[in-house]
Amino acid sequence: MSAFNLLSIGSRAMAANYVALQTTGNNIANANVEGYSRQRVELSTAASQFAGGGYIGRGVDIKGVTRAHDQFLTREAAGAQSTAQMDQARLNALKRLEEVFLTGEKGVGFAAGQFLNAMTDLASQPGDQGLRQAVLARADEVAQRFSQASRQLDALQSDVNASLSDGVQRVNALAQGLAQINSKIAGASSSQGAPNELLDERDRLLAQISEKIQVKTLTGPDQTVTVFVGDGRALVIGNSAGKLSVAADPADPSRKALAFNDKAGARLIDSDLLAGGDMAGMLKFQNEDLVLARNRMGQMAAALAGMVNRQQAMGLDLRGQTGGDLFFDFHDTSATGALTMVRAASTNQGAAVPTLTITDPSKLQAAEYSLTYDTASSDWILTPSSGGPSIPQSQAAGLGFTLAGLGALNTQDRFLLQPVTYAAGLMRRELAHTDGIAAASPVVSKVEAGNKGTGALTSLKVLQPGSDLVLAVQTSSVVLRFTGPTTVSVTPPVNGTSSLTWTPGQALTLGGVDLMITGQPKPPDVTTGFAGDGFVLSATTQTQQNNGNALALAALADTAFVGRSGTGQGGSTITDAYAAGITDIGTRVQGAATASGISTAVADQLQLRRTAVDGVNLDEEAARLIQSQQAYQASAKVLQVAQSIFDTLLQTTA
Repeated sequence: MSAFNLLSIGSRAMAANYVALQTTGNNIANANVEGYSRQRVELSTAASQFAGGGYIGRGVDIKGVTRAHDQFLTREAAGAQSTAQMDQARLNALKRLEEVFLTGEKGVGFAAGQFLNAMTDLASQPGDQGLRQAVLARADEVAQRFSQASRQLDALQSDVNASLSDGVQRVNALAQGLAQINSKIAGASSSQGAPNELLDERDRLLAQISEKIQVKTLTGPDQTVTVFVGDGRALVIGNSAGKLSVAADPADPSRKALAFNDKAGARLIDSDLLAGGDMAGMLKFQNEDLVLARNRMGQMAAALAGMVNRQQAMGLDLRGQTGGDLFFDFHDTSATGALTMVRAASTNQGAAVPTLTITDPSKLQAAEYSLTYDTASSDWILTPSSGGPSIPQSQAAGLGFTLAGLGALNTQDRFLLQPVTYAAGLMRRELAHTDGIAAASPVVSKVEAGNKGTGALTSLKVLQPGSDLVLAVQTSSVVLRFTGPTTVSVTPPVNGTSSLTWTPGQALTLGGVDLMITGQPKPPDVTTGFAGDGFVLSATTQTQQNNGNALALAALADTAFVGRSGTGQGGSTITDAYAAGITDIGTRVQGAATASGISTAVADQLQLRRTAVDGVNLDEEAARLIQSQQAYQASAKVLQVAQSIFDTLLQTTA
């Protein structure tokens, strides 16, 4: 072996260890750079040379500089972080939603309770103008609370829209940057080594995109990456990047959806296919939590306004006239500013739209309904947003409304029914003057002077506006007379009813009015000529002293008129309904907090595992630095020895 071979070994060793020193120094310099992957020098033994007695080594070769990287861990960490961002975004939005359902005296439920309590005060002195003014003031307050809650919900929707717009701009910019990185990677990749810094930048961009929207990736043989979103639409292919946009939801334009822009235009991405990223979290909040909150608030507003207005119409005001609406009837489609309850999808081919009419506000549910045509049953089907079973449109009356005009619809079209969704925002006091409060009942009763029993007519409840008995007493008084222990005659007959059967403890229903008779009325006595106890029903003339309808209005405080079933059973009081809304939002916040905590912990754990593989450990790098330094110095010593041998050979041959 000549001195030249020793010189070659020494120079190779010096070069290899010098590269190792450079690589270690680069690791130390980038230890705090986000996304930087630790690099290392790949060395291999140079091919040995046969020299008579055997093979003699020829030193070391530098194969390249590679980065410490686990593709599986990197992908898993990005996916977990995407889920964590989604959960955190929804949690943050839910916490803001929780502020809409205020507790205590600042809440809608408290204001509604105070309004109905004011009716109780009015019942004690129905003609008192101060108490009447208090009723209107309380009505104003409860309407303002509902309106304020609606504005807060609108603000949350605006936050969602802004978040989606910002997210789309961010993703589009990152996608464009990733396409440029792909181009550089394709140009720099070779059999001699990979462009480590470009690959780090590629992974960093992918992680940042994943924080906004979950993606799937496919890495090509040239190390470029193809990125897919949603149902497999390519956001990045090679050096070409697509674009996302924010579009109006086809069912409700006030809500937003994500769309993918291509040559065919903007195509909507199904939000159910977005399982990660903060934009997915905001869409989930918008489509589920915010919709339910609107419907809950709207259901309470619709039920309260509808039931109060209905009860008003059953009484008389101070002018002796039938009571008018106390609250604005936002379901009256003939009124200016009425509620839009039917929305045609933007994709519909036909122009016809069905007509929705509210029949019973107490049966309205906190839900929206998708109206679609079912070819199997040849009928239009209602599917609630709350996830309940679908029902044919003929059963809509059980939900508090009816539908008309279905025959003119295109069976390929679809519609979104929103009976209560935006009701809270239209809540306002309609009654302008205190005299318009209908505190009086339109019917009064008195016991005939000659009665001999203990019977008494203790309550009189009008069941519907313009009932037959109310109309009948406008013409003449109606006398109820016990013709037997349980039989009652009606004179004159009311709408054909001339007799009734009385059951102790139960109300008599006559012409749309419930009459409660207590005690023991005296039947006729033929021996004495007694005709039987009688009760006279007549029209109210002294409205200032009559509190019959004020008592009925006050009784709404303890009446379960929110969310009744199709049969009129169940339901909740207005305050209980509001408390249930608070509980539901609180439960959602707790569930979201738990989900966020779990997903964040998983993401942090995977990030730690990833960092353990590709992160820079300064203690380890310091040890490698000393090792490479010593190896470099030893390599220099080899060169020094080789130089000495070479000089000796020259002197000898000379």
